[in-house]
Amino acid sequence: MNEKIMFISLGCDKNLVDSEQMLGLLAESGYTFTDDEREADAVVINTCCFINDAKQESIDTILEMAELRKSGDIEALIVAGCLAERYREEIQKEIEEVDAVIGTMAIDEIVRTLQDVLAGKRENHYQSLDRKPLAGLRRVVTTGGHFAYLKIAEGCDKRCTYCIIPRIRGGYRSVPMDSLLKEARELAAGGVKELILVAQETTLYGMDLYGHKALPELLRKLCEIDDLYWIRILYCYPEEIDQELIQVIKEQKKICHYLDLPVQHASDRILKRMGRRTDRKELTYIVNHLREQIPDICLRTTLITGFPGETEEDHEIMMDFVDEMAFDRLGVFPYSQEEDTPAAIMDGQIPEDVKEERYGELMALQQEIAFEEAAAMTGRVVTAMIEGRVAEEVAYVARTYKDAPNVDGFLFVNTDRELMTGDFVRVRITGSYEYDLIGELEDEFTE
Repeated sequence: MNEKIMFISLGCDKNLVDSEQMLGLLAESGYTFTDDEREADAVVINTCCFINDAKQESIDTILEMAELRKSGDIEALIVAGCLAERYREEIQKEIEEVDAVIGTMAIDEIVRTLQDVLAGKRENHYQSLDRKPLAGLRRVVTTGGHFAYLKIAEGCDKRCTYCIIPRIRGGYRSVPMDSLLKEARELAAGGVKELILVAQETTLYGMDLYGHKALPELLRKLCEIDDLYWIRILYCYPEEIDQELIQVIKEQKKICHYLDLPVQHASDRILKRMGRRTDRKELTYIVNHLREQIPDICLRTTLITGFPGETEEDHEIMMDFVDEMAFDRLGVFPYSQEEDTPAAIMDGQIPEDVKEERYGELMALQQEIAFEEAAAMTGRVVTAMIEGRVAEEVAYVARTYKDAPNVDGFLFVNTDRELMTGDFVRVRITGSYEYDLIGELEDEFTE
C-alpha cells in the first residue's frame, strides 16, 4: 500500500484525540502520512463547529481541499467530526467533491471509508450518539510525544442553552477506568510525561458507569504510573468540584495545582438564561475555597460576553467579578448564535459591535491582572518542562505547572546547556514580558 494521507485536525483537544485515533487505525492498515498536499493521495479533515469561527474555519478548509479534489491533485476527500455530524446532508449536497462523511461516533470506520472511496464508492458512516465511547484504539500522538491528552468521557448532559455539543456528541458517557489506565500506561511507555485529562466535563467522570464521581479514584491510579510526571485536569464544572477532588489534588504530588473551571458569566440573571447551575455567590465561594485549600493553585476560566439579554449592568457585574477573583488565566468569547440551541431564538440578541466592545474591556482588565502576576514571579524558582529550542537563540521554550499547552503562556529559559524536549528543569525567574516569563537555568531536575 503506497497511498499517502494528509490529515487535518481542527478544533479542540478532545477532537485531537479522535484524530489521533483515526491516524492510529490508518497507520495500522499500512497508510503513510504527509503534510504536503502535493504528495497526498487523499485528505481527511476532522472538523469543528462549536462556534461560528470554528465552523467557518472548517468550511474554508473543506473548500480549499475540494479544489484539489476537483483538479485531480488528490483522489479522495473525506470529512469527519463535528461539522460532519451536524451538517451531513448539506456537506454532501453543496460540496460534491467530498467523497465521504464520517460522524463523530463513527471514527473507527475511517479505514473502510478510505478504502471504499479509493475504490470509487461513495459511502457515509454514522453511529448513534448513544454509542459507548471508543476505547482501546491505537493512537498516533501528534503533540510532540512529551505530553498527550486523555479523553475520559464523551458528550454532555448539562444542556446549557448556548451549546450544541449534546446534539453532535450525545449524552455523557464515561470511558471505563481500566481502558483509560491501559491507554495511559501505553502513552507513558511511549515517552509521555504530562497527561492532560479532558472531556466536555471531567468532574462527572464515572457517574454513569459507577454511580458516583470516580475522578478522584482515576487520578490516584494514574499517579501510580511511574513514567508520568505531571497530570493536569481541564474542564471542571465549578458546581461539581467537591472536597474529595480537592483532597486528591492536595495529596498527590504528580497532579498539577491547576484547574480549568469554565464559569461563563457572573450575573445571576444571565447565568440562569444560560442554563448554568451556579450563581455569583456560589462561584465566589468555590474560587475562594480552592485557594484556601491549595494556596498555590492556578485557576483558569472562560467567559461568554454578549449573551442574549446581557445589559450594560450585567457586563459591569462580570467586570467586577473578574477584578475581584483575579483569575490566573482567563479566556473570553463573544457569544456565538448557534442554530438549534435555545439561546439562538432568545430575545435580546446583542449587536456584534457591542459584543466586541465588551470583549475588549474584559480582556484589557484581565491583561492588567495577568501582567502583574507575571511580573510578581520575578525571583522565584520554579519547575518547568522544556518544549523546544528557540531558533537561532541560546534559549529554550518551557512551561510551568501554571501553563497548559496551546492556551497559556511560556517560560523562556536562557542557557547554553543542551536540553531535550520533555526535560524537567529548575528555573529562576528573572523577568517577564506580558503573559510570558523569562528565566535562567538553576540546575537539572528530575524526580
